[in-house]
Amino acid sequence: MSRMDHATSPGPDAASDPQVLARQVGAAMFAADAASREFMQMELLECAPGRATMRMTVRAELLNGHHICHGGFIFTLADSTFAFACNSYNKTAVAAGCSIEFLRPAQLGDTLTCVGQEQTLQGRHGIYDMRVTNQHGEVVAMFRGKSAQIAGSVLPAA
Repeated sequence: MSRMDHATSPGPDAASDPQVLARQVGAAMFAADAASREFMQMELLECAPGRATMRMTVRAELLNGHHICHGGFIFTLADSTFAFACNSYNKTAVAAGCSIEFLRPAQLGDTLTCVGQEQTLQGRHGIYDMRVTNQHGEVVAMFRGKSAQIAGSVLPAA
């Protein structure tokens, strides 16, 4: 699903269907996320319970002095994907910590896809792994994020 539809409140099916709720949360967050959507020109492809997929193309303004994608922008793609995955239950979650391992450079014109998956959610704390690949399926980076749920929700309560 490319550029998920905007939703401002949970629909009638969201309370009974976690998939619907996650899609609605993703759409609302993406609509409000100017950094990911406008500046980074990312696409939100999927938001499901504990899971998200995002994509971006490496543009000239994302290159560093070595003419490869700046690691900070790869990190941002993974961090944004992490945010969608850990907020997918409509409980506000923030990063408590994260780390990244860069495995290969991303080049101008590469299409990077990040798939994030919840590994565990215990109470208010979760651990999520993000895999960033290029258009050839080669792993560019691996990111692990630790989330903490705080007060609030993305969508208002129904």
